[in-house]
Amino acid sequence: MSSYISSNANRFYTALESAYGQVPTITAANRIPAVKLTIRQQREVTERKDKTGSRTFAGLPPGGRRQTSFELRTFLTNWQQGASSPSYGPLFQAALGAAPAYFAGGTAATTTGNGRLAFAAAHGLAAGQAVSSGGEIRFVAAIVDAETVQLNVPFTVPPAAGSPVGAALTYVPTTELPSIGIFDYWSPATATQRLLCGGAVDQMEIGVNGDYHEFIFSGQAQDVVDSASFGGSTSGAAQLQSFPGEPALGSFDYTIVPGNLGQAWLGTSPTQFFTITAASVVLKNGLDTRSKEFGSSLPMAIAPGERTVTAAFELFSQDDANTQSLYQAARQQSPISVMFQLGESQGQLVGVYLQSVIPVVPEFDDSKNRLQWKFRPSRAQGTVDNEIAVAFG
Repeated sequence: MSSYISSNANRFYTALESAYGQVPTITAANRIPAVKLTIRQQREVTERKDKTGSRTFAGLPPGGRRQTSFELRTFLTNWQQGASSPSYGPLFQAALGAAPAYFAGGTAATTTGNGRLAFAAAHGLAAGQAVSSGGEIRFVAAIVDAETVQLNVPFTVPPAAGSPVGAALTYVPTTELPSIGIFDYWSPATATQRLLCGGAVDQMEIGVNGDYHEFIFSGQAQDVVDSASFGGSTSGAAQLQSFPGEPALGSFDYTIVPGNLGQAWLGTSPTQFFTITAASVVLKNGLDTRSKEFGSSLPMAIAPGERTVTAAFELFSQDDANTQSLYQAARQQSPISVMFQLGESQGQLVGVYLQSVIPVVPEFDDSKNRLQWKFRPSRAQGTVDNEIAVAFG
C-alpha cells in the first residue's frame, strides 16, 4: 500500500556539467549535505488577443517557453583534504567561476608578527590563495618572493620553524560561469526522483553566527526532469535516454559545524573582532540566460552580468579604537578588508576574504540593553576578478 513520503528520506548530489545542460555522471562522492532544495518551473504566460466569441479563456498552446529557478541550502561539514574538492565544491565553482586552486601544504621556515610567512621551499602560491595552520585559515595578500608570502592577517598562533603549514583549496571569481547538475533522490525508489540540469548560480549567500554555518545558492536552470514523466514525449530530455538511477550509497559524514565557531577580522589594519552578532556575505552574478532563442523553449546558455559582492555585519558598539576606526572608515569612505573564518578545526574551515570593502555608515540600534551597530550591505571592489575569495582548509 502506498504511503506518504518522509521529507527526511531525501539525498542530494551535485556535479559540474561538461557543457550547458549536459547531465553529469555522479558517484557516491558527489553527495552533499543539504537542508532544502526548492525548484520552481513555470511556463511563460502570454496574452491571447484572438477573438473567440466568448469571455472564456481558451487556453495556451503547448510548447511555450519554460522558466526554471532553484534554491539550495547546505551547510559546512567535514572536508576530507585528500579529496579533490569538498562535495559541495561544484556549487561554489558555479557561483564564482574559476576552478579551485589547491595548495598541498608546506613547511614553515620563519614567521613574523605582521603576517609574513616564509617556507622552507618554494611555495607555488598566488595572491588570493589560502593556507591553513593550527585550525586557522589565512589568505595570501602578496607574494614577497618564491619562498615568502605576506598574509592578509597573521595567525594567532604562528607556526614554528619546521612545523607543517596545512593544505587549502581556494575558489576565486572568473568571467565565465560553469553550470551544474543537481540530483534529488527519495526513498522509496518508486517515489518521484528529480534532476536539475543547466543549473546556473545567480546568488550565493554565506551566513555567519547562525545556528550552523549555512550556504544558500539560488539561480536559474535549463530544465528539471523527473522519473515520473520521463519517457514518451520527454524521452531524450536533458540529452538522456533513461532517467539516471541513484549511485550505490557510500559512507557519508553528517558532522556539521556550530555557527558560533570562527573568527572575524575587519579594518584598514585588520583586527580580530569578538563582538560580531550577525554577518553575511552575498555574491550576485547579475545572471541572465539565452532564453529568447527562436526554435527552443529552453534556455541555451548562461549570460552572467556585472558581479556584485557585499558584506553586511552587526556588532556591539564599544569605545575602543578598533571599533571607532570602523565608523571613521565608513564616514571617510575608506576601504577596509573583511575576512570571516567559519569553524576552528582543520578539515572544518572555510575562509571568506574581501580585500577592499567601502563600509556604509552604521545604523545605531538601541532597542536592546546593549547598543549595536548595523553595517548594511557594503560593496566589495577590486581590479580584475579579485573582489572575493572562498577557501576550505
